[in-house]
Amino acid sequence: MAAQAIEARLDPSDAPHESVLLAESRSLLALRPGMTAVDATLGPGGHAEALLEDVAPDGRVLGIDRDPEAVAFATRRVARFGGRFVGVCGDHRDIEAIGREAGFAEVDAVLADLGISSLQLDDRSRGFSFQQDGPLDMRMDTTSGGPTAGDLVATLDEGALTEILSRWGEERAARRIARAIVRERARSPIVTTGALAELVTRVQGPAAGRFRIHPATRTFQALRIAVNGEIEAIPTLVHGALSLLRTGGRLAVISFHSLEDRAVKLTMRALSERCTCPKDLPVCACGKTALVRVLTPRPIVPGEHEIRRNPRARSARLRGMEKV
Repeated sequence: MAAQAIEARLDPSDAPHESVLLAESRSLLALRPGMTAVDATLGPGGHAEALLEDVAPDGRVLGIDRDPEAVAFATRRVARFGGRFVGVCGDHRDIEAIGREAGFAEVDAVLADLGISSLQLDDRSRGFSFQQDGPLDMRMDTTSGGPTAGDLVATLDEGALTEILSRWGEERAARRIARAIVRERARSPIVTTGALAELVTRVQGPAAGRFRIHPATRTFQALRIAVNGEIEAIPTLVHGALSLLRTGGRLAVISFHSLEDRAVKLTMRALSERCTCPKDLPVCACGKTALVRVLTPRPIVPGEHEIRRNPRARSARLRGMEKV
């Protein structure tokens, strides 16, 4: 879809999106007028808009997103900031290369919101949600040509499906669901979110009615993560951000489930470690020094007021680090 058509369809005034942990992110990054920042997961542009306000009147912000529709939407949203905003369609794993090419070789702050946006969830054609029927796509970048969730469901054997559902969805019924998928697709292709959600609910049986979340939640999460390589991308994102940050610069990352949060925590912790030699060694032999200071020993979570106002924020976790 051409950028002009995307912009005409996605009007920021018609599709409000509330950014999660916005005040907490701004406080953690501590931006001041004239500074530069990167929003590595642009989405609808709520965080980028706040960053632009914080670095006004002459600071700049780079926004990166794999989804061309998100870049178009966010660019319209922050149009009043003019040339102080640069939007780029790209993978946040390539943040260092993108930043340098866009003129952001040294920045004061990087923000990454790892959750999928309301724009993506609410668009049935993207296939992210089981709440409304649509094609089983789930790609962040629909122009990538990569496999869709439907492709995985249609081609992977029972063992591979079980591994994805167990590893990325932490789904206890992974093997039963995988077996049911293979059995069902032999009779009829599973091509829509509604068909998959119905199958998973059926496999879960009467207990599904007692679930705190929809019984298909973990299955959809697992397929989305597998399609987009989300967890594997986190260490690369953090290291790339560190390369762009000047000394004293800060990175803030918002995650939405335990797998993401664990990857963020472990990556930041590894970068903050000093000498790792055995304690009985009289002189350091590894030469390792801390590259960052972890700013959040425990993750920052939304308050009750934000959760009531925006239920999608309930699982959000914010962690930060500072380059030393």
